[in-house]
Amino acid sequence: MHLNVTDLVDLPELADNVDHMSRHILPPAKRVNVVDPPEDLDEMLELARFMESHAAPAVLLGPDGEQIPLPMAAYDVLRQVVNAMQRGDSVSVEPIDRQLTTQQAASILGVSRNTLIRLLEEHELPFERLGESRHRRLRLNDVLAYRERKRADRHGRLGDMTRQASEDGLYDTDVDLYREALDEARKR
Repeated sequence: MHLNVTDLVDLPELADNVDHMSRHILPPAKRVNVVDPPEDLDEMLELARFMESHAAPAVLLGPDGEQIPLPMAAYDVLRQVVNAMQRGDSVSVEPIDRQLTTQQAASILGVSRNTLIRLLEEHELPFERLGESRHRRLRLNDVLAYRERKRADRHGRLGDMTRQASEDGLYDTDVDLYREALDEARKR
């Protein structure tokens, strides 16, 4: 199983905000496997605190009182789901080899379907065709791996730009002089 939560990677706040703004969420009718957090997050916050203070998994208690130990892998997924929902994020748990339509993959990536098709044609993402059909299918793990590569690339470029601006003394420049230089550069 793979937890499909976009905020599990620890990136700087700016990169997280850029990713958060670029996310595209399907309308409720098309989000069959997506669970939204409850309106009142107090219960989720209480559960998240409980799970933080208990490293070992608990047992699952059935309505008839029957108990079964919760495997560590399931406990880890549950912990990630609870953490995401207590932040107010929607979550989806999907099998990692799940196949997606081009529209579903585009929605996960936060791009238009046409942009996704261009990425497929440029061999940025692997896909399969259904028999002789024109319909393409992508594997969820390939889409998520591409999204993570793009995040890492964005994060690296942001760091490079910040470093270069610092080396060029742009953080030491008077704001008005900077705006004038920017206006002059735009005229070219």
